[in-house]
Order: sequence, then structure tokens, then C-alpha cells
Amino acid sequence: MTIEDLLHTNGNLPVSRKLVLNLIVTGNYISERLTEALKPFEVSNQQFNVLRILRGQKGKPANLSTIQERMVSKMSNTTRLVDKLVDKELCERIVCPSNRRKVEIRITGKGLNLLEQIDPVIDKVENEFADKLNEKEVLSLNTKLNELRS
Repeated sequence: MTIEDLLHTNGNLPVSRKLVLNLIVTGNYISERLTEALKPFEVSNQQFNVLRILRGQKGKPANLSTIQERMVSKMSNTTRLVDKLVDKELCERIVCPSNRRKVEIRITGKGLNLLEQIDPVIDKVENEFADKLNEKEVLSLNTKLNELRS
């Protein structure tokens, strides 16, 4: 389905507008599919992103600014996301005894176990998208998307 059909537009859109609309609509579609896949695990896309960042620390704690800098969506309120994950016992806050303003966050065993359950589900969703293109097209699209952000 073309972007014009999807948005019920019958005018001739400039090619640059088509590109931007296609990127936005496709990004939203992918985000919605991921949200749907995460729903049974009771975590949001952003919470899942924080958990993966913390897992990537390989047991070392991370501070809020490190997490924020690595977030896929920079608009997220990292403190609020971490609060919710702490409430769910998926991560923990570590307060420095000598400097109480220094707080670091580490994923818990429960958080790691949850990610082990989520990973195959998310892999399946991601592969469903990637399988619509051949490997050369996927590599090319990744290159082009990187160029758009540079």
C-alpha cells in the first residue's frame, strides 16, 4: 500500500514529504507492533530499552545520564522509567554511601529472567520485518537510515 493510499491523499506529494511521512508511519507501525509484543510482560518499549541497556552493563551499575544517553527515545523520562522498574523489582538503585547524590542503577536477577523470556518474542517481531527484504536490502536500508541521521 502506498503512503498516499494509507493516508487517503489524492494529491501529488513532493517526494521529500513522501519520504518523511513513510518514515514516520513505518516507525509508528514498528513501535506499535513492539508495544503489542511487550504487553503480556507488562513493560513498555522504553522500560524494555532501559532493561536492555542495564543488561549490556554486564553486572556493572549505570548512572541515569548513561542510561539517558543510550536510550532509543531521548524524550523518555529516565528517572520515572527507573522508578517503575524498581517498583517491579526489575532493577535496583545503589546509593553511594559517601556521596548520597550519586545513585547508580543495576538490573536484578528478576530483570534478567524477564529479558530471557522477552528476547525470543522481540526477535520474532524484528525478524518478521527484516524477512520482508533480502540481506543486501536490509544492509542498504540500514546504511541509508544512518545517512539520514548524519
